[in-house]
Amino acid sequence: MRTGSVINLKFDRPNEKLVELFRDLPVANIDDALGRMSAVDQNIRPVNDVQLLGPAFTVKVAQGDNLYFHKALDLAKPGDVIVIDSMGSKDRAIFGELMAGYCRQRGIAGIITDGPIRDIDDIASYDDMSVYSNGVVPNGPYKNGPGEIGTTISFGGQVVRPGDIIAGDKDGIVVIKPEEAEELAEKARAINEKETKIIETMKNEGTYERPWVDETLAKLGAETIE
Repeated sequence: MRTGSVINLKFDRPNEKLVELFRDLPVANIDDALGRMSAVDQNIRPVNDVQLLGPAFTVKVAQGDNLYFHKALDLAKPGDVIVIDSMGSKDRAIFGELMAGYCRQRGIAGIITDGPIRDIDDIASYDDMSVYSNGVVPNGPYKNGPGEIGTTISFGGQVVRPGDIIAGDKDGIVVIKPEEAEELAEKARAINEKETKIIETMKNEGTYERPWVDETLAKLGAETIE
């Protein structure tokens, strides 16, 4: 493959049932189960209030350029999350209402970019497709390339492969390897259930038992002065 000018459509998407294991699971619990090291950069924030979940359709573009995203519009499949590595661009919007609106019509589950977008009022009103970006700017993009589609990219400090599972909520975004998904979903659900029980106990009994706090302080030799 020629670096900087690649369109790769030969990658496997995870089974839909595997993706759905993460439906309505808090991203914080998923990240805890991932060792608290799999969240993308905090500056990539949700534009609207729609849960993000689906297989990654990866796109790499030059800074301030969206030629390869234009091509991706017709190649991504319904249910995909288009993940755009724009190298952290901040000066030019990678897309606006026209491209995002076309993605909605095609049934794309989400678009996430580490660059800015524009037409924020329109996109923020979407209730059926999730959008994340690193900001908003009115400057439009170039359309010259180069770029890549369907390759492994860097996104917000995380490696994203085409077909990885992308999950996001208001806390942020995590990247999940399909081969780890079943075990991970089980761990994340157990964490969520444990936290739910703790919250219920706090509400009903006014207690929050954390014996590990004093145990750790004792190991450190902490001295209490009263």
